[in-house]
Amino acid sequence: MNPIAADVTVLSLGILVARLVLGLLMAAHGAQKLFGWFGGHGIEATGGYFESMGFRPARQMAMLAGFTEVAGGLLMALGLLGPIGPAMVFAVMIVAGATHVRRGVFAANNGIEVPLLYATGAVAIALTGPGAISLDAFLGIQVWNPFLAVTALSVGALGALFNLVARQSPLNRTANG
Repeated sequence: MNPIAADVTVLSLGILVARLVLGLLMAAHGAQKLFGWFGGHGIEATGGYFESMGFRPARQMAMLAGFTEVAGGLLMALGLLGPIGPAMVFAVMIVAGATHVRRGVFAANNGIEVPLLYATGAVAIALTGPGAISLDAFLGIQVWNPFLAVTALSVGALGALFNLVARQSPLNRTANG
């Protein structure tokens, strides 16, 4: 067997495992927010939590976060539309990390460990592409390229920063109580 072909197969299997684990767990995390599935609190309680963190309108922001996690996670798990799903996960994890950063690093203290791991995995998948074992490859969709990957991640980061700035904005606090 050609060693380069074997390497591509092994690399694609590794990317598939990462996509499936990160993507499906992220989608499930979003489903906890949206529907209360998998032991989650559902949209009303999540909206209340978002309100306590200064996100307004809180329920809509919770719905947006949950939708982004589900959609981004599923796109990433399926390897569909190249870096779009990973960029969505990256964006929502920037916001999550920013809300946990004052608690330190580790998950035991509700720190940034979990958002950082998800964000890092999403960036790695966006930069490497979905691999040969993906819906993009199966359907012949040539969405991935380095420029698009960096662009998608940049757009995700800008969206996350906009969200965080709006959360801290005096105008937002005045307009929403």
